[in-house]
Amino acid sequence: MPYYGAMQHEPVEKRILVLQGGGALGAYQAGAYEALQSAGQEPEWIAGISIGAINASIIAGNKPENRVPRLKAFWHKVSSGLQGTSLFPGVQGRTMFNESSSMLSTIFGVPGFYAPHLVSPFFSWPGSESAISFYDTSPLRDTLNELVDFELLHHGQTHLSVGAVNVKTGNFRYFDTKKDRITADHILASGALPPGFPPVLIEGEYYWDGGLVSNTPLYHVIDSANAIDSLCIYQVDLFSARGDLPRTILEAAEREKEIRFSSRTRMVTAAAEADHRLRMAAQKLLKKLPESLRNDPDAKLLMESSRVSAITVMHIINRPTETDTQSKDNEFSRLSMDELWKAGHKDVMNSLHSKAWKARHIPANGMVTFDHGRKPKNEFD
Repeated sequence: MPYYGAMQHEPVEKRILVLQGGGALGAYQAGAYEALQSAGQEPEWIAGISIGAINASIIAGNKPENRVPRLKAFWHKVSSGLQGTSLFPGVQGRTMFNESSSMLSTIFGVPGFYAPHLVSPFFSWPGSESAISFYDTSPLRDTLNELVDFELLHHGQTHLSVGAVNVKTGNFRYFDTKKDRITADHILASGALPPGFPPVLIEGEYYWDGGLVSNTPLYHVIDSANAIDSLCIYQVDLFSARGDLPRTILEAAEREKEIRFSSRTRMVTAAAEADHRLRMAAQKLLKKLPESLRNDPDAKLLMESSRVSAITVMHIINRPTETDTQSKDNEFSRLSMDELWKAGHKDVMNSLHSKAWKARHIPANGMVTFDHGRKPKNEFD
C-alpha cells in the first residue's frame, strides 16, 4: 500500500531511485529497495554508481516479482565466504570479526565478485590487466549475466543510468538505457575502483569507477529531468557525512573515507538546490519581459535552459555503528550483510511512516529534501 498521506489526490510524481557507491555497504540499498517495493513505490528510473550500479542493474534488469529474490541471490553469493558469527562478545569482539572478514576478502577475494590475480602487479608485464590491478572481476561479470536479464533491461520500462570515468581523459560519463545498450561490462566499469579492480574497455575507451569523480548520481538525475513536472527521488547513501572525532588511526581512516565519499553528496545536493533556485528566478524574470523581447533568441535559450521540476527528495542514509571500521566497505560477511539489509529496510519504512512524509504535498515548484532522522529542509519556504 503506498504511503502518500495527504498527497493521494495530488498529481502523480515520477519515482526515481538514486544509489551511491560503497562496496559491501550496498546490502543496505537492497533492503531499502525491498521496503520501497513493499510500499508500492517501484521506481521508474534508477541511477547508480559502483555497488549502486550493480544493485540498480539487478532491479531494472528483472521483472518486479523477481527483483528482491535476485538481489538476495547476489548478496547471499558475495557473503557466502564467511557465514559465521563473532567468537568474542562485545564491541571489541565484533570489531575483530569485521576486520578479520575484510582481511579474508583482501586475501582470497569475494565469491561471485572478484578474485586475486595469480601474479602480483609487481611481477606482471607492464600494460597487462594484472599489472594495473590486484583483482580479477570476471566473476562479477558471470554473476551479473546470471542475475540480470540484459535483454529485458534494453526493452524494459525501467530506465537505468550508471556512471563511470574515462581513464585517459578523466571525464565522467553516464551510460543510459535511453541511448546505450547496457551490458555487464558497463556495470563492471561503474564499479572498477582502482587499484583493486582493472579498468573496463567500452567502445574503445577504458573506464574506472564513477565514484572517483562523484559518488552519487543525484545531480545527473535532476539535471536530466528538468522537463518532467514532478519528481520523487529516493536517494540511498552508504556513507554518512556526520561523525565523531576519531580517537585512533583506524577511526581516522574510517572518518576520512566517510567524508571523502559523502561530502560529494552534500556538495551535489547544495549545488542542485542552488541551480534549481536560479532556474526558478530566471523563469520569473522572463515572464516579466515585454512581448517584444520574449522572441529574442537569448530569451528563448534562457527559457529553454531554465525549465524546472517540482522535486521531492527522501534522503536515506546508512548511519555508522560502533562496530564499523575503516574497512567496512570491504567486509562481506553474511552477518554484516543481514544487518545492513535489515537496517536499510527499517530506515525506509520509518521514513515512509513518518508524520512529515505522510503529510507532505508536492511542492508547487522548487525542491524539498527530507533527511532521514532530521526535520525536512525546504529551501523554498
